[in-house]
Amino acid sequence: MQKHYLSEMIEPIVEGLGYEVVRITTIGETNPTLQIMIEHKDYEKELTVDDCAKVSRAVSAELDEKDPIENKYKLEVSSPGIDRPLTKLEHFKRYVGEVIKLETAELIENRKRFKGKIKEVNGEEIVVEDEEVCYQIPFSQVNKAKMVLTDELWERYLKSHNSAKE
Repeated sequence: MQKHYLSEMIEPIVEGLGYEVVRITTIGETNPTLQIMIEHKDYEKELTVDDCAKVSRAVSAELDEKDPIENKYKLEVSSPGIDRPLTKLEHFKRYVGEVIKLETAELIENRKRFKGKIKEVNGEEIVVEDEEVCYQIPFSQVNKAKMVLTDELWERYLKSHNSAKE
């Protein structure tokens, strides 16, 4: 299964429905799960089960027609969640001040794993403060990154979630 080909097929469908693809990945070898994480283009708007179902139906129809996956597979469309992955430079800009875990492709100052606050994003570099030391990490070196669920992040989520219901 070619990830790039799937992204080229799936992203326009998702974007056409008013959402943004956060990540497309496959999990497992035999009977894999094709996992698509989405959010509203207005990322502050909460994603619902109906949103995921709408995207799932549209993507499923395209996958059924083009049949790009050889074996049997399961399609899963979901929200990225609070401890979401950060897959685009814009995600890092959006979450300046938040605590993240980040892993790089190559060593940066003799390490590949970082956990700390995003201090800023300068061009293509993400500045992460880890134990009072700032590291400049080129976005091109980011293998994977995700938010860390902190008490502060949880409180902000609850506050925004509760105010959205009012």
